[in-house]
Amino acid sequence: MLIVRDLGIEIAARRILNPVSFTVGNGEKVGLVGRNGAGKSTLLSVLLGYHPEHLRISGTVQHQGTLSHLPQEPVAGGLGVESIGLSHVLSARGLDQLDAEMQHARHALAADPTEETIERFTALEEQFRERGGYEAESEVSRLAAGLGLEEDLLLEDLDSLSGGQRRRVDLMRVLYEEPQTMVLDEPTNHLDKAAKRWLFDELERFRGTVLVISHDLPLLDKSIDRVLALREGQLREYRGNYSKFLQLEEERRLSEEKLASHQDQQIDRLSKLADSMRGQTEKRARLAKVLDRKVEKLQDTRVEVTKREKKVTFRLPEPPRSGDVPMTVEHVKVGYGSLEVLKDVSFITRRGDRIVIVGKNGAGKSSMLRCLAGTQRAQTGLVKFGANVKVGYFAQENEQLDFDKTVLGNLDNATVVTEVQRRSLLGAFGLKGSAAHQMPGTLSGGERAKLALAILASSDANLLLLDEPTNNLDPASVLALGDMMRQWKGTIVAVSHERGFVETLEPTHVVLLPEELFDLWDDDYMDLIEQR
Repeated sequence: MLIVRDLGIEIAARRILNPVSFTVGNGEKVGLVGRNGAGKSTLLSVLLGYHPEHLRISGTVQHQGTLSHLPQEPVAGGLGVESIGLSHVLSARGLDQLDAEMQHARHALAADPTEETIERFTALEEQFRERGGYEAESEVSRLAAGLGLEEDLLLEDLDSLSGGQRRRVDLMRVLYEEPQTMVLDEPTNHLDKAAKRWLFDELERFRGTVLVISHDLPLLDKSIDRVLALREGQLREYRGNYSKFLQLEEERRLSEEKLASHQDQQIDRLSKLADSMRGQTEKRARLAKVLDRKVEKLQDTRVEVTKREKKVTFRLPEPPRSGDVPMTVEHVKVGYGSLEVLKDVSFITRRGDRIVIVGKNGAGKSSMLRCLAGTQRAQTGLVKFGANVKVGYFAQENEQLDFDKTVLGNLDNATVVTEVQRRSLLGAFGLKGSAAHQMPGTLSGGERAKLALAILASSDANLLLLDEPTNNLDPASVLALGDMMRQWKGTIVAVSHERGFVETLEPTHVVLLPEELFDLWDDDYMDLIEQR
């Protein structure tokens, strides 16, 4: 349960949230929605008590009961005693630490069975039992199966997992903890259809409180019963799911328009009447002043109509012309230890191709893109580039960003020269005003994605390699990105889980993994797109 009283948030000269009070009660399923940059992640950090020092905060936030948080970005190395998935999951109940202590106590007991060592081991075993330690294996297996994660991967180093695999492990940890309140930031990133459906059912069955930030509309429709909408510093509350919220918001806007129009008519009528009385008799002049005061009062109380959300548009510059064959991939093989991810991948791109790499989580999609981008070496095989090719790479975790430089500083090597030009470019991707002087680490996930896109836009790249470019973007930005890429004249190879983006992109070809098949695009492949 969360109790928020008179909470206001400011960053520099920008007000993120006008003072507001609300409660997220026991058992409620609440969706926090808003465009990228509206301040959702900042608000969430304040609610959780993890906010950066540069925020100015008024009011109070109170938690009641246990709370667990699924962050947008994974914690490097995890939170367990060991840096493997299983330890990370068990740490949710402290079982990893208890198991380690029990091992020490067991050895001590075997070496010297005194009353003290017996009591120590017995106390630890009782704690282990009470926290469900002896049922942990079956429960972890159930969660792994539901989310489509092979159990063997739980014994791998967390940092060696793909983004999709790590997301599933983080979700397992939150669900295994069974807190009274779950705060989930983009929980469906990287999940395929089956895992999403399973998660929806889990959230429906969960009897505790859920606060979720998500741009996944089916999740918001199926799993929530209340919406908190953040826009231009205002937090408005709507009962019902996301579809109901959109309906009520439109009804509210139309009602405001109707009332504002009526008030404008009144103001116009009274103003004209007052003007007609001026310069006549003293009595009429006094009446004109009375009418002026009424007009002023109406103007002061006039309803401000909620504006429609502006359509999002992005634009990439015309790329320099590349050769007819920008890239050739020959017999690429990638493995990690004994695990063979890619066996023999080959395909040829033609200028203007829009190629989508499709496959289940762990099939090697990101590994393939890293080999193409040159950030990872294939064990065997070649990636050859044609004449006049310059590669632009959008990494899944935004590794191309320099977190030691400001947003503006990340464009230091851009083709745009002046600060005015760079600010204009950032603004075109929704990073306006003081955002230019923020550090990337203070941006939301969606804003970091937009910064990475702005960097691509400022380069001379004519071959783009895009790894999950829509993660953390709001629905309007997803479609704007697909539209921009469809119209762009260069060559694109993309990994994407987002159906709306791929439909708007209108692919020409597909690379299907793990089958390692290169084929002309067919709409039948669209059924596989949500396999992240």
